[in-house]
Amino acid sequence: MENPWSDGPEYVTQCPIKPGANFTYDIILSTEEGTLWWHAHSDWSRATVHGAIIVYPKNGTNYPFTQPDDQFPIFLASWFKGDVMEIVETALDDGGEFNISDAFTINGQTGNVLHGGKSHLHPCGNGWGLYQALETDYILISPGQTMDVLIKANQTPNHYYMAARALEGVVYNNSTTTALVKYSGNYNAAPSFPDLPYYNDTDAAESFVDGIRSLASEEHPIDVPQTVDTHMYITVSMNAIPCINNSCDGPNGSRLAASLNNISFQTPSMDILQAYYKQIGGVFTTDFPDEPPYYYNFTGSDFPDNVLIPTLGTRVRVVEYNTSMEMVFQGTNVLDGAENHPMHLHGFSFYFVGSGYGIFNNETDPKSYNLVDPPEVNTIGVPKNGWAAVRFRADNPGVWFMHCHLDRHSSWGMDMAFIVKNGTTNSTSILPPPRNLNPC
Repeated sequence: MENPWSDGPEYVTQCPIKPGANFTYDIILSTEEGTLWWHAHSDWSRATVHGAIIVYPKNGTNYPFTQPDDQFPIFLASWFKGDVMEIVETALDDGGEFNISDAFTINGQTGNVLHGGKSHLHPCGNGWGLYQALETDYILISPGQTMDVLIKANQTPNHYYMAARALEGVVYNNSTTTALVKYSGNYNAAPSFPDLPYYNDTDAAESFVDGIRSLASEEHPIDVPQTVDTHMYITVSMNAIPCINNSCDGPNGSRLAASLNNISFQTPSMDILQAYYKQIGGVFTTDFPDEPPYYYNFTGSDFPDNVLIPTLGTRVRVVEYNTSMEMVFQGTNVLDGAENHPMHLHGFSFYFVGSGYGIFNNETDPKSYNLVDPPEVNTIGVPKNGWAAVRFRADNPGVWFMHCHLDRHSSWGMDMAFIVKNGTTNSTSILPPPRNLNPC
């Protein structure tokens, strides 16, 4: 809280750490509990630079479920045969699609040994909230999300496969990654393979998401805004930018781009936070819109020309301290680019109050919101050709990045930033910058 200087996104809250230099992050944990993760936020460096932060219950309290006998993190990641930075630079230079990953990994190893009769907590890297128990044989997890999964080792001792595959996207790796879950002992039988939902099984995805509920108890209260000060309706789109002589590798010789409300984020030459704090002009503008500039059949197949080419800019949305916010993300099918978008907001958790397929109706859809026990998360998957609604209170002053956690979309501009103004006290104001702030 109040310390955006240690948030990390390059040119948003700090300039990059230069080769040979170092920077110490001062992380302030206040209400978080459960599994978080840290990762590099420069280009695609997070592909290999990441880890878990596990926040245990406060002293004198316990988990609201069976105390596990063991805990260890499980990371689901992508693996590329080539140099990831070269892949990114080539695609951005040429303007075309990025190479997809060559494989998925589970901790880069074959598995761990489970002891029969015990419970194992697997932080498998939604947010830091605690949820009602949901018994399931599969989970849906998006890039940027974390989830605590309690596995009871009560099956016949043997070796079992843990497996993962991607949900269908425009461009995606259709391979399946596996790891072995081993009971202690020696067994000769072939490991059994789980029945995974099919890659386009939206019913399975929707069923799992609908089952996630906060505890919302006296011991673990939630604070969902029941009334809203500011409504934002944000289209999540693919786009294309014309190239001279149609010389790029995107559709019809264009350069691929992405946007929020038809604004494709442009990385500035110095970080937005420092420019805001020191009142340096020319780095960003404060006119990010609360709604899209054009209304059309967002999920259809025909689009007006003016939505294909985005506006380029470093636009932020300025918010008064403690404003209650509602954001509705609307997926679009521009350039046949509809897919599930994992939207992530830095600096906050938010309440995922509703989602659906098709175009959001601001008269009827809010009637189905869950304002009683919605999950508290920091990343949500916007359904393919659908919408997702979140609410939160802007009580953390600073500059906070919001972006799609599919790296190629973020690289193309599916990003924006909020500036949350200071409150009226020192404890509700941004901390001073650190002495070792990275130079730009």
